[in-house]
Order: sequence, then C-alpha cells, then structure tokens
Amino acid sequence: MKEKKSYDVILFKAVSYALKAEKILKKEGLPHKLIPVPKHISSDCGVCIRFEPEIKSKIEAALFNKVDVEELRTLEN
Repeated sequence: MKEKKSYDVILFKAVSYALKAEKILKKEGLPHKLIPVPKHISSDCGVCIRFEPEIKSKIEAALFNKVDVEELRTLEN
C-alpha cells in the first residue's frame, strides 16, 4: 500500500499574486511548483503554489508582506 505524503499549498485571490509569489520564491531559491488548484478546493484563482512542509517557515518568511496570500493548506496525496 502506498504511503500518503502530505504537502502544502498556497492559495491566492488572483493569478497575478501567484505569479508574483513564484518569482519571489525562485529568486530566494526555494523549491516549489505552480500547479492547478486541486478540484476539491475552492479558489478564485485557478493556480496555487505547492511545496514541501519542511520549508513552510522559509516560504512564509519570503512572502510575508510582499504577496496577498488567501490561504495556506496542508494536503495529502
């Protein structure tokens, strides 16, 4: 049986916020992926940023007061 692994996503109110966040995270060298918002989550924006839970504090610090984040969630595969 496959072990479930958790990951975190950041939801945004608009694609422009997601793209701005992606640019900041790339500049900071923090691993992440821009992905479609999972179907079971409602969001005004169609994309979110996925990253490993181990770097959550670094992601939050990089984006603090720079990007309007709607929500941060932990999900399972």
